[in-house]
Amino acid sequence: MESTATIRDQLASYLSEQSMSINQFADKVGINSGTLSRIVKGTQPIAMSHLALITRGMEEVEDYFFSLYVDECFYHSAPTWRRLRPFMIRCAELGRVDCIERMVQILLDNLKNVPMLFEVAEGLFGQGQWQAAALLYENVGASEKYQHSERLALCQYRLFVMALGDDPQQNLIAAALFENYVTRLDEAHQLDALKQLLHVYYALHHWEKAEELAKELHRLATIQYQIHSRSDHRCKSQETLEKPLYFYILYAQLMRSCTYEERGDYKNALEIIPLYTDGSWIKESGEEVYRIIAQFQEWGTANTYLNRLMDGQQEVLEEYVDFVSTRENEIFTALFRIVQTANRYQWDVDHILRRFSAYIPYRRHFIKNKQINDDHHTRFRCELATYYLARRRFRGQEVALSNVDLSAEVDNDRNVIRGTISVEFEINI
Repeated sequence: MESTATIRDQLASYLSEQSMSINQFADKVGINSGTLSRIVKGTQPIAMSHLALITRGMEEVEDYFFSLYVDECFYHSAPTWRRLRPFMIRCAELGRVDCIERMVQILLDNLKNVPMLFEVAEGLFGQGQWQAAALLYENVGASEKYQHSERLALCQYRLFVMALGDDPQQNLIAAALFENYVTRLDEAHQLDALKQLLHVYYALHHWEKAEELAKELHRLATIQYQIHSRSDHRCKSQETLEKPLYFYILYAQLMRSCTYEERGDYKNALEIIPLYTDGSWIKESGEEVYRIIAQFQEWGTANTYLNRLMDGQQEVLEEYVDFVSTRENEIFTALFRIVQTANRYQWDVDHILRRFSAYIPYRRHFIKNKQINDDHHTRFRCELATYYLARRRFRGQEVALSNVDLSAEVDNDRNVIRGTISVEFEINI
């Protein structure tokens, strides 16, 4: 534990114990002897670079003096962001959130420091230093809680993104806390925020809410696209958004169609598909545009087969299987829906399960959106167990038990219950 003595006191004691002069120590650590002399006398503040050299010269761990350096920055010299910013960043990198918290509490006595704290938070967020960034966002947000500023909304958005994890109920709480701030965000962040919210509610099977968010995403993206298409200059939002503006328009329609599919309204799901496969209205050109349009068209083709299949049109089954067989990323979803449909209409799909046996997931199958992936994964296991159990096969119990474990892990109550019932059914028969 660090002593209450100042850094200068400890350095002076070290020099005395080691029988070293200031010049000798300065040569050892690579600091100008005049600079070191002024630091020891207290006539020159200790820069971060000097602190690192002094600490290394005294053979201590890098953050040994960090708590004392907080005092150095505020009480033994005039606070300047030239020192505070790199110090906060290094504290974050070394996990010294305690030092950051002390600095923040002192700095917020003067609200003029809020913009700079927010700027540091944005930098830490971009570097993946989320624990420290969250601390700064929470404090900046608290200092502006009575304001209706974009900065407050952006703090809440960042906290929402960082709060998302494996627990669906915690994700729902995070979404509910953030949702009212969406309209306060600038256009550069609104679309990605709506997309994130949409994923949360979709993963939780809140289909009506997901559709509502998809419609709002489409409305805002369309307005922004029309405005920017008439503008002669590249808008800031185009540089900040994760995807091009036209992507959000197509994606919103895709998700609308998916919510209808999930609710069993295959007619409406099919009617929306042309709205995200037609990219003729897109004014941009180039390789990226063609790639994105082709991707949505491929999804549209797959979803056309899928919705017809789930509507009971068994004649498209083999054609659908042949289509996805050459598209590895589509196979998992196809298997899930094929087994689900087979259970609904009592079809025999053993030959398909044998053909794609290597893709039947007994562990997580990686896709980009983890929330939706976990949900589909547990539902697949449940449907597969139901399919096997209906045919009185032992493998159904294995899959059902596996599903109970995974559902508990991702806190999916519906599938825990259903998986347990499946196991009991297997034992009873």
